[in-house]
Amino acid sequence: MKNPSLNDLRSWYKAHENEILKDYFSFLKIASISTDLAYKKDILKAAEWVSQRLQHIGFKVDLWQTQGHPVVFASYEADPLRPTLLIYHHYDVQPVDPLEKWQSPPFEPVLQEGYVYARGASDNKGQCLNTLTALQAVFDLCKKVNLNIKLFIEGEEECGSRGALQMVQEKQAELKADYVLIVDMGLPKLETPAITMGLRGIIAMEIKCTNSKIDLHSGLLGGIALNPNRVLIQLLAKLWDAEGVVTAPGFYEDVTTLSPAELHEVSQELDLDYLREQFGLKAFQGEGDYTLWESNTIRPTLEVNGISGGYTGAGFKTVIPSQARAKISCRLVPNQDPLKVVQCVMEFLKKHLPKGMEMEVTHDHGGKPVRTSPYTKLAHLCSDAYAEVFGKPCKKIFGGGSVPLVADLVEAAGGEVALVGVGLDSDDIHAPNEHFGLKQLELGFLTMGRILGRLMAC
Repeated sequence: MKNPSLNDLRSWYKAHENEILKDYFSFLKIASISTDLAYKKDILKAAEWVSQRLQHIGFKVDLWQTQGHPVVFASYEADPLRPTLLIYHHYDVQPVDPLEKWQSPPFEPVLQEGYVYARGASDNKGQCLNTLTALQAVFDLCKKVNLNIKLFIEGEEECGSRGALQMVQEKQAELKADYVLIVDMGLPKLETPAITMGLRGIIAMEIKCTNSKIDLHSGLLGGIALNPNRVLIQLLAKLWDAEGVVTAPGFYEDVTTLSPAELHEVSQELDLDYLREQFGLKAFQGEGDYTLWESNTIRPTLEVNGISGGYTGAGFKTVIPSQARAKISCRLVPNQDPLKVVQCVMEFLKKHLPKGMEMEVTHDHGGKPVRTSPYTKLAHLCSDAYAEVFGKPCKKIFGGGSVPLVADLVEAAGGEVALVGVGLDSDDIHAPNEHFGLKQLELGFLTMGRILGRLMAC
């Protein structure tokens, strides 16, 4: 059999469904939290789990050690004259806090009413399993897989991809590919097929304002000691005007806009009623005169992700805190440079800092934005695969989120890129009770199987 049909894949999936679910649960039980070094053993266990699965399929697997967590790199060489496909995933997951909000233990997966609940169920272990399972099916069903395939599966996507970026820079020859699939995306709705045409970049910063060695008695020194909490709140408030426009000079300097023709190619739907119902969201604000869809997808943002300082426990402790902290992040669009944006924000904050107050701003290395073309061979091929599996035309959408490594990985590979997946906003990724539907598991498998089949046929 040269190329498995959609019916062939459906039959294979049905025959292996129990085994697939068992593998899924075993993957989800591994607490591969990348941002916390206390879970280092679990990270290594997850990398080994992925490695063994790929070796079982028939891939040559290398574990690339980095200054952070390892990258699982796998390759299958069919014929040097055939195209090469590079597939990206990550095996690490977000922390589980707040633990008390989970309905079941986050690393003890539970199947309930057609959904699997666990940390990483959707992001990205569910989608990764879709690919691994589709590869297994294609290798089982085909006499010969006439496509060169590589996989780059990192363990640091949720904490900045610093070590993975090191590997991208050092292993460019190994990463060369004609086509690149980033399988970490989502759909507008379960019944709506779509490929993603762009992601925003990201840069994250932490701001610390300090005014004393220790927390102070608010009666003894209240009224004369400048409060770091108050200073930090006032500084942050100055970063936007009343219309939601970022006020730091230079923040928008390098922003590029889409042409009318490019905008015509993508769906601009934003279902506010769904957002209200799904997330209990009550208030909206975009950027100035831009639509909410534009503000959510193709415009840069600046958000406060967390603030801390002083006493926040039960009851009251009347102190003036020694230090106040805030974590902020910016989503970026072409052609914004993460480090330049950091400099703009930092200079603005320092300009408005009261005399005597100390401030420290630290940042990560960030990630660049990505835009793809709807006219490439790979984009058409993926759209056709989605349309075949879902039985309706495939839309083109933009994603408001970020995958820090993508721009550098695509540049190193040098091939056409497509951003795909079957995640949903309602999967509660990064939140308590993250989940992934069994229907998504099957649809993701079928779509990836047909993408592979169409690539083998070209």
